[in-house]
Order: sequence, then C-alpha cells, then structure tokens
Amino acid sequence: MKRSNTQRLKDSLEDDIINGRYAPGERLDTEALARQFQVSRTPIREAIQQLTASGLVTVSPKKGTFVAKMGIEQLIEMFEVMAELEGMCGRLAARRIRPEELAALQDALRRCEASAASGDADEYYYENEDFHQSIYAASHNGFLAAEANQLKQRLKPYRRLQLKVRHRIRSSMTEHNAIYQAIEAGDADTAEAILRKHVLIQGERFSDFAASMREFDAPEVAPSREQTANPQ
Repeated sequence: MKRSNTQRLKDSLEDDIINGRYAPGERLDTEALARQFQVSRTPIREAIQQLTASGLVTVSPKKGTFVAKMGIEQLIEMFEVMAELEGMCGRLAARRIRPEELAALQDALRRCEASAASGDADEYYYENEDFHQSIYAASHNGFLAAEANQLKQRLKPYRRLQLKVRHRIRSSMTEHNAIYQAIEAGDADTAEAILRKHVLIQGERFSDFAASMREFDAPEVAPSREQTANPQ
C-alpha cells in the first residue's frame, strides 16, 4: 500500500509530536513545514486537518496551529473505551458476518501477514486498519461502527506508535489470526474477548506504551521554532 505525500507528512508529524520533538502547546509554523518537507501548502493543510481530527493539534483562528495537550491518563481511558467498542464489533461480527465479508476479512488478514513479513510498522498499521474496518462492517451495526471509527481516528497515532515496540507486530499478527478464527467459527464470546485484549493497554504493554510517551510542561501558547530561532 503506497502512502500519499499528505499521509507520509502526517505520519512524520505524528511521530514528532508523540515522541516529544514538538512540545505540547508549541506552535506549528506551516510555512516552515512546507520548506522542511519540500511540499506545497496543500499537503500541509490536509495533514493539519487530519491531525486536528485525531486530536493531536488544535487550530486557533488568527493565532495558528498548536500541538495539543493530552496526558497519559486520558489516553488510557480512551483505550479502555476503544477496547469495549472493538469487543462489541467482534461479538456481533461473529454472529452476523456474511460469506463475502468473511472473504474480505481473510484477504485483509493475508495483507497484514505480508506487511508483517516486511517489518514495516507503518505499512502494517494501514493493512491492520483494513482488518479492523472489515470487522466493523461485519457487525452490521452502523451506529457502533461509526462510534468505533471516530475513536479509532483519535487514537490512530498512538495505536501506530505501539506497533513500533519490539515484537509488537508479531504478537499483533498472532492475535489477528485468533480473531479471524473465532469470527469464522461464529464464537462470539471468544471474538469479543480477544479483540478487547488486543486493543486494551495493560500489563507489560502499558509499561512499554508509557515509556514511549514523553510529557512536557509547556506554556499554553509556546512560540514556534522559527520564532525562537529568529525573534522579532
């Protein structure tokens, strides 16, 4: 799966924000970003829109774009809700999935396997998205799927970050296989339980996730890097 310039730019900014290279409250200079990434303003604008939707940045009229502040406790709470939503989708999918939807889920699983073999965490994430999306669709509950999708977009940067933890792709792939087998067998309880655990951050995964997050004390509106380097 080839990513667009906007997607690659957004992924790069996500990594910089999550790993602390941009501090909470720091202003993002869009013109400086365009020069840094050697792109036009259009992919910058599109990337900012997607980052705003995921909650990583906020846009203030006449003031600019700033890195949002989000603590580890809020993230964990969001993951807890996401785990429940995913579990519900898995339960309903195991009961309601149609033959053509099961075939689509199997195809998504195979593409995940191919990406996992390549070792590219970002490519695996996007195939992983399709796998989960197939489960949402197979739940045949539009409201539930919409809620899961909305929260998934908010957590996307952090779910992508998890896959960069050592051996996480391998364990994720093992879980995907178990999820597919449960859904194929119509085992709603098992599908729900595995999907919930697949998403929930707990135990060693919590420690790894917390270690990957860096928290900064920053002013509500911090100057941009360019402003700091070139004060007026």
